[in-house]
Amino acid sequence: MRARRYCLGLSAYFHDSAAALLRDGEIIAAAQEERFTRHKNDARFPAHAVAYCLSEAGIGLDQLDTVVFFEKPLRKFRRILRTFAEHAPHGAPSFTRATREWLGWKLTSDRQIRAELGALAGTKSWRGELLFSEHHLSHAASAFYPSPFEHAAVLTVDAVGEDATLSVAVGNGSKLEIVKQLEYPDSLGMLYSAFTYFTGFSVNSDEYKVMGLAPYGEPRYADIIREHLVEISEDGCFLINQDYFDYAVGQRMTGGRFDELFDGPARRPEDPLTRREMDLAASVQAVTSDIMHRLARSTRRETGLTNLCLAGGVALNCVINGEILSEDIFENIWIQPAAGDAGGALGAALAAHHLHFEQPRAAGAGDKMKSSLLGPGYSEEDIRSALQSAGAVFAAMTDERLYSKTVEALADGKVIGWFQGRMEFGPRALGARSILADPRAVDMQSTLNLKIKFRESFRPFAPIVKREAVSDWFDLDTDSPYMLIVAPVAAKRLRTVEASGLEGLELLQAVRSEIPSVTHVDGSARVQTVTKDNNARLYSLLDRFEAATGCPVLINTSFNVAEEPIVCSPADAFRCFMATDMDVLVIGNCFLEKPAQIAKRGDRRRLATASNPDRSLNYTVF
Repeated sequence: MRARRYCLGLSAYFHDSAAALLRDGEIIAAAQEERFTRHKNDARFPAHAVAYCLSEAGIGLDQLDTVVFFEKPLRKFRRILRTFAEHAPHGAPSFTRATREWLGWKLTSDRQIRAELGALAGTKSWRGELLFSEHHLSHAASAFYPSPFEHAAVLTVDAVGEDATLSVAVGNGSKLEIVKQLEYPDSLGMLYSAFTYFTGFSVNSDEYKVMGLAPYGEPRYADIIREHLVEISEDGCFLINQDYFDYAVGQRMTGGRFDELFDGPARRPEDPLTRREMDLAASVQAVTSDIMHRLARSTRRETGLTNLCLAGGVALNCVINGEILSEDIFENIWIQPAAGDAGGALGAALAAHHLHFEQPRAAGAGDKMKSSLLGPGYSEEDIRSALQSAGAVFAAMTDERLYSKTVEALADGKVIGWFQGRMEFGPRALGARSILADPRAVDMQSTLNLKIKFRESFRPFAPIVKREAVSDWFDLDTDSPYMLIVAPVAAKRLRTVEASGLEGLELLQAVRSEIPSVTHVDGSARVQTVTKDNNARLYSLLDRFEAATGCPVLINTSFNVAEEPIVCSPADAFRCFMATDMDVLVIGNCFLEKPAQIAKRGDRRRLATASNPDRSLNYTVF
């Protein structure tokens, strides 16, 4: 019998470190390090994620055939040196700091990775085969190979890899080739991140907040951006005017001339949002959309292909994804759910399997991502043991009783923590580590934002809907399993909006549809479709909720609070449940109600938050 071939992909040392494991080309496991360490966007070597992947496969480090890193550090360092040389003497302090960091350890990434893997195995250094992919090739591979397409164009747009900030690749069977790319410092990802910084949010983390803020404003700065900041060609390629930015060699994203152009300095994170920030968000969203539409059209024209795959951080802009889909530029679109650097770990392993080792793709059409449910799962025994250790009060139920009680609680306006099966890989909760609620409740958006998530009131929530009912509730009739497409709410579900005199965040007060808590101020929603095949338990819950209420839609948001990673373990889930005003926790077949927990603890209303690491989680590698 032929021995199995195991390939481990890694991303680390910049942000969103992760590990992914293939067995004969099949995706077995993938997870971000942050979920185990409880440090959001953890950039450290993904030791816990590696240990989990090996544990899921039932193998030790000595059974790994190949480890692949998602990019080439030496090439990235050359780009950094070149950039500083071009801007000298400006940026000398940043150059000194960067050089110290790179010469300290990043240029010896091969030894660092071997040492980290060796530490997991209790040896000085791991001595197996270590390969290095290219950043944009890893992204492209993560999108094309798991997609259902035999042939596709692949568009990757992000901040920067080694040199590339934008690339077009062509996938054909097991072959994948980058045919076009744009290089740093001309970067659409950096342009968007500059506005993320300027509006008072965190770069490499809060770009989605800018996307969510955009519908509250008007794109009154869009022409200024086009005139002064970015020169856009017909095919979507562009040049960034570096006179207004400082990200290439400085310590800020933007420079003084940027402040002059946009009516003052950057907003401080603690300051209230004003109409300026809303209009800035709307403006950069409009310009980014224009560029992405041009890129999509030129990619279709130049490649002649009818299928498109998307990856890179900009592919998480689901508003633009929905616009491109609705324009029918391509017949089909597939987006990697872990489109950012975490997904690079998966792409690196896939690129090595198919390109370096020249292995064919698995036969048969269909999505190979396994609904992105690639993280840890827990048995009922594990769940009950964790709950008992935490002193939780719970009832173990049959499936039917569990669904019945959960639907009753949802219809009664209660907020549910829903923890089922294997954890999601990527930034979105897709129904395994989710918070669920009734979208028909007018005040549910503000309740979730302020009492559960502890985050900005303007942030919208996403609906999950039975796949066969999606076109009845939204202007969409395609699969959207990864919550990466925004579509309008169906016209027949909309209500006449009484919004005269309302502006900015006041627009939240207007009721726009039958499902107001998932309808954004522009009448759109970030849709996730659910089928029996991609999530049987969530589908069953939706089915029973529809039977009870006539509505096959629920609110789905990630099971975490602001600035913390999505929960991973049962202990994480219970801590988060007790740290918020969540009403019910459904974890496996265990049903927990908040009043019972409070009664047991007396006046101690809340426990420690989910940021505390679960020290009991310890995967052994041998």
